[in-house]
Amino acid sequence: MNQLPTLDASAARAAAQSHFRTLRLGTPFQPRIDALARTNDWYNWAGYRAPHSLWDEELEYFAIRSQAALFDISPMTKYRIAGPDAEAFLNRVTLRDVTKLKSGRVHYTAWCDDDGFVLDDGTLFRLSPTRFRLCSQERHLPWLLDSATGFDVTVEEETEAVAGLALQGPTSFAVLRDAGFAGVERLRVFDLAEFPHDHGTITISRTGFTGDLGYELFVPADKALSLWDRLILAGELRGIRAIGYTALNRARLEAGLIVANADFTTSEHAIRADRLRMPDEIGLGFMVDLQKGHFNGRRAIQGARAKKRLRHVLVGLEIEGNIPAEHAIVYYRKSQEVGLVSAAMWSPMAKRNIAIASLARPFGDTVVDDLWVEIYAMRELQYQKLMKRAKVVQRPFIKLDRRTANPPADF
Repeated sequence: MNQLPTLDASAARAAAQSHFRTLRLGTPFQPRIDALARTNDWYNWAGYRAPHSLWDEELEYFAIRSQAALFDISPMTKYRIAGPDAEAFLNRVTLRDVTKLKSGRVHYTAWCDDDGFVLDDGTLFRLSPTRFRLCSQERHLPWLLDSATGFDVTVEEETEAVAGLALQGPTSFAVLRDAGFAGVERLRVFDLAEFPHDHGTITISRTGFTGDLGYELFVPADKALSLWDRLILAGELRGIRAIGYTALNRARLEAGLIVANADFTTSEHAIRADRLRMPDEIGLGFMVDLQKGHFNGRRAIQGARAKKRLRHVLVGLEIEGNIPAEHAIVYYRKSQEVGLVSAAMWSPMAKRNIAIASLARPFGDTVVDDLWVEIYAMRELQYQKLMKRAKVVQRPFIKLDRRTANPPADF
């Protein structure tokens, strides 16, 4: 009688118990980032090992605002969309009018499901009349491929093939110029262009997530380390420093920018129906272009506007005191719960205690007075409940002239 082969019991047990040792993916820049890591404070970004901080989260934030900060954006999901119908396809699935996006330009956009709820937001780069790059927080390849039926277009994920860096801060332009990227001074906000690098080309756009002067650089993965070294060498006298996400997150909050699945829940991740959000409910209503043809969610968005079914509003808050109100509940007249803070900080630039919060209408919309936040502050090893006044204010919380200056300033 033949016996079936069996797996050695000890080997099977070892395999089952070693799953936690499986390392997360490294980006093409990982060797340089690991060499700089002092805090060993890592998190999971789309399956990649990414740093919350590298050396000091406070000083990393100030590197953005006073020097040049280098942040690895390689884990950001990237799609290459190309073909004769690429423009028509993207016009069908995203909110903004893609026919108005010229080659060599970028715009911030979002896309919805058929019920008008936001699937994600991101940036769309028009590389040529028929070639685009779409960057987003979440992965959407199956949905994009399904949506492409009937269009003469190819959709490919290029997250692993294309490495990305964000270079942000007042000296960022000077770093690029000193690195030899001739002509980079001609880039205006949301412009992009190709530049020679290491016997190939890279794409540089004047974009970013900090509300500061800054750029994003996209390079083939095999040229990533040579780009890093080129920037670090050129930026030595300009104070260039690598940073982690905590510092970037503080800068984006000052700029009033939102993060998917942090400030709002994307429709694919929402478990409860009351967590779904339409563009108008998270401050993205300006993107909805009803003058163009049909796009995903159009009828639902129009219907919600006409029937006044928009139930939430995303607002900026200024809060008394200096204790951040991270994840605090927002109340009306100290008693009626009306919303939740999704991001908060004491802003060194604005010199204010600021926050982004999602509120139930009409609070934050027509009713903006007598709002309070409930903060729990640690005082001598005991939490103390604090009720602090909050008022609705415009975003961004800070506005830096250097972000849009043309030509960019040489700091």
